[in-house]
Amino acid sequence: MTPQQVQMVQASWEKCVPIADTAADLFYGKLFELDPSLRPLFPAEMGDQKKKLMQMITAAVRGLSNLDALVPTVQALGKRHKGYKVTAPMYDTVGAALLDTLEKGLGDAWNDELKTAWTLTYGTLAKVMIEASEE
Repeated sequence: MTPQQVQMVQASWEKCVPIADTAADLFYGKLFELDPSLRPLFPAEMGDQKKKLMQMITAAVRGLSNLDALVPTVQALGKRHKGYKVTAPMYDTVGAALLDTLEKGLGDAWNDELKTAWTLTYGTLAKVMIEASEE
């Protein structure tokens, strides 16, 4: 990721922060639409889960400027997700749900350049999480 891509991702995410509840609803709606078998991995009441998701994405995106500090946190998250029975292929579904959420949430601000930046960002973080879960 280039510094410009990091800035694009960070700036676009800050536009999502004020609509965090809506973004979380969009994300989980799309996730469970793409793969209904994932629903049992989550609690029946999703309020806290949605807040945790948005907090985690916010921390990760804001931390992109300092990857040395971010990577250990992302690795720990990957290890925790292994305990939740998350498998490597599930990360692709999560990525698709995230991109769909961003496209809907950002509207006209979403373009191919931003999609590329987010795809690289998510791919990088997911790879770190997967590798940590396989250790």
